[in-house]
Amino acid sequence: MSASPLGPPAPPPAAPVQITIITGMSGAGKSQAMGAFEDAGWFCVDNLPPRLLPAFTDLLGLEGSKVERAAVVCDVRGGVWFRDLDAVLASAAAKGARPRVVFMEASDETLINRFRETRRPHPLSEGATVLEGIGRERDSMADVREQADVVIDTTDLTIWDLRRVISEHLLGPSDRPRMQVNFVSFGYKHGAPRDADLLLDVRFLRNPHYVPELQPLTGLDASVADYVAAAPGMDTFVPRLEAMLDFLLPAYAEEGKSNLVVAFGCTGGRHRSVVLAEMMARRYGDRAGMDVSTSHRHILRAGAAPAAASDGRGPGA
Repeated sequence: MSASPLGPPAPPPAAPVQITIITGMSGAGKSQAMGAFEDAGWFCVDNLPPRLLPAFTDLLGLEGSKVERAAVVCDVRGGVWFRDLDAVLASAAAKGARPRVVFMEASDETLINRFRETRRPHPLSEGATVLEGIGRERDSMADVREQADVVIDTTDLTIWDLRRVISEHLLGPSDRPRMQVNFVSFGYKHGAPRDADLLLDVRFLRNPHYVPELQPLTGLDASVADYVAAAPGMDTFVPRLEAMLDFLLPAYAEEGKSNLVVAFGCTGGRHRSVVLAEMMARRYGDRAGMDVSTSHRHILRAGAAPAAASDGRGPGA
């Protein structure tokens, strides 16, 4: 059977890269907005001169590029080049490929306070007051604001409020960042972790260290896990711990927290704390909206035998 003279069918054209331009007033939160896009997996560029936008879009569309979504910040820091933004948007609109424009603003009083806190000059103050620089910027940005698809007023928003607004209104469900939850075990005799958001002391549980056949093992071994699970008080402690985490983990995610460290501490960090960290990792490992991992910081201390790497399934898995 001969091949078709037309050859193999041409691959379908690549989907156009989705571009979002973040612009607006200096001090209104453009950097925090870009951080939210970046955390969601977008390719981000800060302070791109508008005249380079067409070339930037063409670059992302080249064969082999894996970038599907990009966010760029264009603002008055670009100086005279920023004046090209209107023309670039008009040209893109004529071609049917106009980027989405997000304009960020805040009240004069809020912007003045933010510049006062950071002790940085306004880019358009040029030796004048911050308020005068803000006024000049509002005048120069008036046309861009009129063309914006989305206007976000950050006057009354915290950083986390802003991230939540962007996540809810500008990012699709698949783009929203998943919270990284790390269940950590440690030993108090070696020092508590400084990066823990939640720290729980499990030294009230009976200690496998004093059982000769369990002492050389770790919480990754099934016999140690069974011993700790059967310890007096576990049947009361675990349901209360799970109820607390069932409430706190979604609450932290709703607040915009992207990384959470939940640390369990026992005396040496090899038995009880390891069992609890693995137990909670199994419970929350399949929860939607979060990625779960474990780390055991002191499991090899005090002459313990090398432990197998944990895959989050827990002892005996």
